[in-house]
Amino acid sequence: MKRAICTGIATVALMGTMAGCMPEPERPARDVAGNTTGWTQPPQILSVQQADASLIFSGSAEPGARVVLRNDEGAAYAAAADAEGRFEIRMATPRGSLLLRPETQIGQDAALSPDRLLIIEGGRGPIIVLRAGGPTRRLDPAPTLGAIDSDAGSLLASGRTGGNAQTVEVSSGGDTLQVLSGEGGRWSVLLGAVTPGGTVRVGERAFVWPGPGADAGPLQVERAGQGWRVGWSGAGGARQWTWLPDATPVG
Repeated sequence: MKRAICTGIATVALMGTMAGCMPEPERPARDVAGNTTGWTQPPQILSVQQADASLIFSGSAEPGARVVLRNDEGAAYAAAADAEGRFEIRMATPRGSLLLRPETQIGQDAALSPDRLLIIEGGRGPIIVLRAGGPTRRLDPAPTLGAIDSDAGSLLASGRTGGNAQTVEVSSGGDTLQVLSGEGGRWSVLLGAVTPGGTVRVGERAFVWPGPGADAGPLQVERAGQGWRVGWSGAGGARQWTWLPDATPVG
């Protein structure tokens, strides 16, 4: 059955049915002008470049703010945003997988981002931005279907096309729908019932969703089917799984 065209980017409103996966609240802080009633904007990681043995992350933040990427062990990578809020953070390519939390610092105030930046296998795997309650964003080259996010009750497919307002046809479980891409060509849509091993077709390419994994730690990164599977904890410790299809089929 074919359903009507949907909106392009599914944000928190679409993900409201994903139990326990709402975005974490941002911390109130002073803005650049010292307004104590304002909010400091958390940084946004928008792109990555690989250069020699380094990764260079670019994004936007409060103008003049210090942007920090920090892991649970306390290691931090930082840079200052310019007058237009643009920043670049360069780091040595990690050997394995690395999960980082972005934050903005202005004076004694900080704004923690609801996002997590995950580098899989030193950039040999996907480089992604995870957000509880929202679609995963791929920063690496990816197929039209960039990710399938799942929790105990819902599946959210997302990806990127070559431009804005392009129609993407998504089929799963005998149901076909069309979604329009939004800003930057990004799109996302809730899927119907798909069992592990079921097929999700986006455009002309079929993807076999391997399903969630077995919960074995705060962060799990593993190969699953024709892609990578990530198990991680969202707000309040809610478990979420993200499957990242390979850019090209293997084998």
